[in-house]
Amino acid sequence: MELSTDQIDYIQKDINYRGIVYDQLEEELLDHICTLVEKKMEDGARFIDAYDQVIERFGSEQQIQHIQSQTLILSNNNTKIMLRNYFKIALRNLSRHKFYSFINVAGLAVGLACCLVITLFVMDELSYDDYHTKKDRIYRLTSHGAYGGNQYVFPVAPAPLAPALITDLPEVEKVVRFRSRGSYLVTTPQMTESYKEHKLIFADKDFFQVFSVPMLKGNPETALKDRMSLAISRSIAQKYFANEDPVGKTMILDGAQEYHVTAVYEDMPANGHLQFNFLMSMASLEESKNTEWLSNNFYTYVLLREGTSQSDFYQKMNAMAAGYIEPQLIAFIGKTMKEFEEGGNKIDFKVQPLNDIYLHSDFIFDIGPIGDISYIYMFSAIAIFILVIACINFMNLSTARSSNRAKEVGVRKVLGSFRSHLVRQFLTETILLCLIAFALAIALASIALPFFNELAGKNMALPVDSLTFYAIILGCALFIGILAGLYPAFFLSAFKPINVLKGKLALGTGSSFIRSGLVVFQFFISILLIIATATVYKQLNYIQSKKLGYDKEQVLLVNDAYMLGTKMAAFKEELSQLPNVANVSISGYMPVQGYNRSDMSFWEQGLEPTEDNMVNMQIWDVDEGYISTLGMEVVLGRNFNKDIASDSNAVILNEAAFKAYGFEEGKENFIQTFFYDYATGQTRPDKLITYRVIGVVKDFHFESMKENIGRLGMRLRPSVSTLAIRFSTSDIQTVISSTEDVWKKFTAELPFNYTFLDSDFGNMYRAEQRLASVFTIFAGLAILIGCLGLFALASFMAEQRTKEIGIRKVLGASVGKIVFMLSKEFSRLIIIAFIIAAPIAWWASSTWLDNYSYRVEIGVGLYLLAGMMAFLIAWLTVGYHSVKAAQANPVDSLRSE
Repeated sequence: MELSTDQIDYIQKDINYRGIVYDQLEEELLDHICTLVEKKMEDGARFIDAYDQVIERFGSEQQIQHIQSQTLILSNNNTKIMLRNYFKIALRNLSRHKFYSFINVAGLAVGLACCLVITLFVMDELSYDDYHTKKDRIYRLTSHGAYGGNQYVFPVAPAPLAPALITDLPEVEKVVRFRSRGSYLVTTPQMTESYKEHKLIFADKDFFQVFSVPMLKGNPETALKDRMSLAISRSIAQKYFANEDPVGKTMILDGAQEYHVTAVYEDMPANGHLQFNFLMSMASLEESKNTEWLSNNFYTYVLLREGTSQSDFYQKMNAMAAGYIEPQLIAFIGKTMKEFEEGGNKIDFKVQPLNDIYLHSDFIFDIGPIGDISYIYMFSAIAIFILVIACINFMNLSTARSSNRAKEVGVRKVLGSFRSHLVRQFLTETILLCLIAFALAIALASIALPFFNELAGKNMALPVDSLTFYAIILGCALFIGILAGLYPAFFLSAFKPINVLKGKLALGTGSSFIRSGLVVFQFFISILLIIATATVYKQLNYIQSKKLGYDKEQVLLVNDAYMLGTKMAAFKEELSQLPNVANVSISGYMPVQGYNRSDMSFWEQGLEPTEDNMVNMQIWDVDEGYISTLGMEVVLGRNFNKDIASDSNAVILNEAAFKAYGFEEGKENFIQTFFYDYATGQTRPDKLITYRVIGVVKDFHFESMKENIGRLGMRLRPSVSTLAIRFSTSDIQTVISSTEDVWKKFTAELPFNYTFLDSDFGNMYRAEQRLASVFTIFAGLAILIGCLGLFALASFMAEQRTKEIGIRKVLGASVGKIVFMLSKEFSRLIIIAFIIAAPIAWWASSTWLDNYSYRVEIGVGLYLLAGMMAFLIAWLTVGYHSVKAAQANPVDSLRSE
């Protein structure tokens, strides 16, 4: 007969009132007294009589206290023995149940290794630009504006903004501008060959006073002060000058520009958005002296003085800028700043903290490598999910196997074990398992890290020489071990020995409900990751297969063609005579990121330029073979013809630009713009250029599909940085080698650099490709860890129901029915997981796809496929044990009865 709650409360209050119980032994004493009282009541005694008889058997209150005191003394004296015993028993249990131990260790180790790798990645991403000692006072100025319905957001600012800030605002301590002019061919007078270099930039003289880049040779205050001065990185100094001192030496850029090396600085860290090997003095660039406030070309960084408020500086800067901009607005469009803004237009310079640049920038172009904070959130969530799934496996198996250890608990309690001893025993087992798993996780992470680095474009390493690292690992192992083993430890140690030994133990629905909830959570995460991975792959496939408006296949791009100079025409002509070469074109403007871009405002001829009729669009300089080489479609008018002299002032628009001007078919149309001097970056409001619209090409994508197709015009002008060759053969190697032979014929001393248009197109989506690969790997690992736990859980449940299965087989149940019976419970759980995961996956996928103006439609089929995959995975995992149990001989399972 079991005691009621009121009766147990009565006993607890009475022994406390009598003062005969020590706090450390209250649970053990209460449990022992209740067990003896229940036994007396089963013999027919009333509760109160049974309780009095039990207390009398213990003896006097002093005797009870003495026994407890001696027990505690003995327990404390035997602490070392007990700890040794805990570990010994833990090792025996792990060894006895090798299968379950392996599942627990493997699942935890893989989960922890994934978590460790992702943590390193996240920490690396979050550490960008932290090495600058003045980072809290460094800001980048960005341009935000609206004009005539056109919106623009650029990470660059006008050239005259920097000197105006120094002159007019005392809050500004230093200003540094950067201006990129692309890649260069670099050599020295002593060298016979040139090297293609990409990390070059013009920089203002105060660079080393603002940014924390250590100077190895030279004076940081004067290194970039004079014209044609150049500071180079340590690796470049070693590459071009070996062991010589580069300071004072000459380097030749693009075969003509001679720069004098004034300094050598330490290589800029990989975890910074500024990564340049050549810093050319801004004084060398004529464009840096222009006074045009309506042209944005310079990356501009300010170092504010101590105590300056970012918001105050923002207000003062824009008020100051408005005073300089207004005269130019009046000159160009005849409007004051007030009239300009009343028309719904704006010119605004925003302030971006240095530490926000890498993860919080979303510009079409930028100065260096840029990350995405959303990916940090995604990877962090995946790491947490995988770790939680690994811990869930442990808790599932521990609670499920609790009935197998119930008798062990009962015997231990009868032999005098305290509940606290049992809790420590079970926690010791979980902590030991976690320590083994963490050691294995470090080994797995070390093996996996090189592959992850290659995938993510990183150079991370485990800090194995750091004591802090091991302290954190140990702390995490203890924390996870305690957290994962807490419920099983207290659950198991609470069993009453008399009920256990009588076989009356009933686990009830509580632990089963928890196990079911944890399985649902596992498959919820798995289904979520399957859908997320499939969504990313479908979008990437959509991007690759979507009609772009041009043909990116079989186009070879030869870089640095401008170095041929006067030989360019002959080089192009000879290439066009090669077998299997269909078309050849020369232009620095290609419809993928990384090539020239230039935007200007135009308006229809005969109108005064206002915000209502000015159209801002890209203007590209191309030759007569450009459209045919890139496979574009002329939908109105005609292509350029070099034999028609007037085509030098002609323009071909895309459909978006044609509609923006409101032009109609069948009419002759002209557009105008202000004269712009590219050398100085100056616009002449007193001088206009007129272009005749001779054709319209079908809209084509020239930026990422995250952007809408913008307005674009092409004009017949030389732009000789890149040569495009359309070939008509599958023998790509022959095309490359024959093109290289022609190149060497014209310039043997210059390197032959080439790419393919389709590979450059793919590079625009490298981040998405990496995301898809990482998602696939971690989704697979999450599913694998979940399957390990499900596999072990199914094994245990089949073991628990062995006698039931035997009886069912004796009564005529088929193997199929038994397999269905064992799998039915898991199927229900997967359906619940799918119902929860589907709407969340839809929301997450839609949010990510919102970044793209051109996106794939995700139908119901993808979600059903993910659910079916989860079913298949679960059934294959559970099916093995189900079939094995169903095919077992019932005689063997019933014999012990």
